[in-house]
Amino acid sequence: MIEKANLEVFADTLLELARKDKDIIVVTSDSRGSGKLTNFGHELPDQIIEVGIAEQNLVGICAGLSAVGKKVFGVSPSSFLTARSLEQIKNDIAYSDHPVTLVGISAGVSYGQLGATHHSIHDIAVLRAINNINIVVPADNFETKEVIKAAINFKHPLFIRFGKKPMIKLHDGDHNFTIGSGIKLKSGKDLAIIATGETVQRAFKACELLKKIDINCTLISMHTIKPFDEEIFLNSISKVKAVITVEEHSVSGGLGEKCASVMMQKNIHLPFKILGFPDEYMVNGSQKDVLDHYNMSAEKILELAKNLIK
Repeated sequence: MIEKANLEVFADTLLELARKDKDIIVVTSDSRGSGKLTNFGHELPDQIIEVGIAEQNLVGICAGLSAVGKKVFGVSPSSFLTARSLEQIKNDIAYSDHPVTLVGISAGVSYGQLGATHHSIHDIAVLRAINNINIVVPADNFETKEVIKAAINFKHPLFIRFGKKPMIKLHDGDHNFTIGSGIKLKSGKDLAIIATGETVQRAFKACELLKKIDINCTLISMHTIKPFDEEIFLNSISKVKAVITVEEHSVSGGLGEKCASVMMQKNIHLPFKILGFPDEYMVNGSQKDVLDHYNMSAEKILELAKNLIK
C-alpha cells in the first residue's frame, strides 16, 4: 500500500506535537516549502524561524535556542546542512551536547536531475565520524512518525535524514521503534539484507521476488546508523549463506562499511556485497534512474542474491 512521503509525515507529526508544546521551535534555511512546513508556519508563526540560505547560522541559532530550553528542529537540505555547516554541527551541537534535532531533507539522490551538487551521499559518513550525534534514516511512515515523537524529548544531538518519494507500508502492528534498535521485517535462512532509509522499500520488494524462487530472506530495517545495533545485525547473519547491504549513500563510510567492519572484527566470513554509490562521477537522472543504474532495483538485488548464494 502506497502511503505519504516520509517528509510529509515528519511535517504533519511535528505540527501535531507543536500545537501542544510551545517550546517546539523549527529553524529553516529557505526550506519551509521543500520541508513541507508551510502549514506549520501559517498555523504557528511564532514557532518557526527562517534564516534564509545560511546553514551555518541555522545551526548556531539551533544551539542557542536549545541552550535556553527549547526543543529545536533545524531543517535544511541534507547536502548543504552537512557540508556547509559541518564545523558548527561538530562544535555547537555535538561537542557542546545540545539536544538539537537536525533534519536533512531531500537526502541521497532525491534532487534527481539537479545533479551532484545537490546529491547528499556523504552525510552519513561525515556525521558517523563525529562523537555524540545519533543518526536515524527512517524507512517508511511508521518509522518517521515514531522518530519524531522520540526526538521531542531526546537528550542528545540527533540527525534525521529524509527523501521525498511516497513510501509503501512496511510495518505491521507488532513492531516497536526505538532509536538505536533495528527492526526485523522478514525472517529467512538463506540471505540477510540489511538496508536503511528509502532503500528498505527496494530490498523489501527484492525479498518478495526471491521468495517466489524459494530463497528466503531476513530483512533488517537498520533505521539507526549510529548507534549501530550490533546485536540484531549479528543475529540476522548467524544462520544465512550471504549478506547484502543497501543504502542511498556512498559506499565509503556508510552502512555497508559498518557492517563489514563488525563482521571482520568478529571473524565472520560470508559472501558479502555493499550496494551503494561507488567513488566515481555519478550518472545524472531521476532518483529511480540513479538507484537502478547502481544495481539497487529489486530485480538487480535478486540476481545478486542468487549469485552470492551460489
